[in-house]
Amino acid sequence: MQLIEVNNNKLSEEFIKVNVELNRNNPSYIRPLDKDINAVFNPEKNKAHRFGKTKRWILKDEDGNLAGRIAAFVNSKYKSPGDDIPVGGIGFFDCINDQNAADMLFDVAKHWLIQQGMEAMDGPINFGERDRWWGLVVKGNEIPPMYGMNFNPPYYRQLFENYGFKKFFNQICFALRVKERLQEKFFERHAECAKDPNFHAVHIKKNQMEKFVKDFVKVYNKAWAGHGGMKQLDEKVALKMFHSMKPVLDERINWNVYYKDEPIGTWINLTDLNQWFKYLNGKFDFWHKLKFLWIKSTKKNKKFTGLIFGVVPEFQGKGVDSYMIVEGAKVVQGVYIENGIYKNGTPIYEDYEMQWVGEFNPKMINIAESLGTYRSRILTTYRYLFDRTKEFKPHPLLN
Repeated sequence: MQLIEVNNNKLSEEFIKVNVELNRNNPSYIRPLDKDINAVFNPEKNKAHRFGKTKRWILKDEDGNLAGRIAAFVNSKYKSPGDDIPVGGIGFFDCINDQNAADMLFDVAKHWLIQQGMEAMDGPINFGERDRWWGLVVKGNEIPPMYGMNFNPPYYRQLFENYGFKKFFNQICFALRVKERLQEKFFERHAECAKDPNFHAVHIKKNQMEKFVKDFVKVYNKAWAGHGGMKQLDEKVALKMFHSMKPVLDERINWNVYYKDEPIGTWINLTDLNQWFKYLNGKFDFWHKLKFLWIKSTKKNKKFTGLIFGVVPEFQGKGVDSYMIVEGAKVVQGVYIENGIYKNGTPIYEDYEMQWVGEFNPKMINIAESLGTYRSRILTTYRYLFDRTKEFKPHPLLN
């Protein structure tokens, strides 16, 4: 076996190729866009480089065949609640089903992280935001990944745990068939809120993007900033994010809720891009962009994914979540009211799957389960303490 540090364009291409070669025969595999992976390691594309650095390796067997890969990260901004030691990260792990090969990859990452002053490593994680490439799939390996989600065969779990990684926290995805009727309690709570004319909900309109995003940021910063290591979201950053999504943004599935014209809730969803990207074989150059536009116009996307759902603290527990869900259901499920009774119409999508919720967040777990969902996938973020005598502490629950 030969470990090779990735330090030029050719090896960067091989780093991507490892993932393709090891998964190409799996019918559930969807190749990520090359540009998305490369952007993680490009200081001009990924602002996390301002606060840290990365290192990558590939592994080849005795015959020169690609056998694995790994990346290691240090980021001064990376910290979980309760951490009293510096923690680095590993990610983009792929490996043949061979513990010795996996150990070589984990070892080289560990030794580099020790040199950077780290005392533990979490993985698989991303060098950057948590909405992409975060966690090892331990349940739902047979399901095609959503956009920006890791994909791995089941044996990876043994490779991690045999090395000595322990579960830091589980990440749970929830799914449902859109045609399934919501539980009656949602309609009851919606009706109570609807009696007050000060409540209203609107979905995003691309020609009014700035106002929607401004209100979304207000809710986000009240509901999440300062909790579990979440930071304040800058309005300019959010606007740039929404503008980047504009070509694939479905206005009908992104909602803000207001009380007396003040934003109090937000629900952000995105059409699952992997349902289109799976036809591009990882490429997104000029010709593949044209191909993408053709695919988007000719192939109906039947699935959308939940990204963000929340209510500002002062309105939590008052039925606003139900109000927002039913207002969205009027469009997504075609729900209508006839003689005071809520009835389902024709849905505009077939499947819905929420991006992961950490098991350390029981409030959001309860909300997700109350929708009548099922647990479609479980991903795990592992932690490995370099001092093997030190007490291991899992991620604490959020208040």
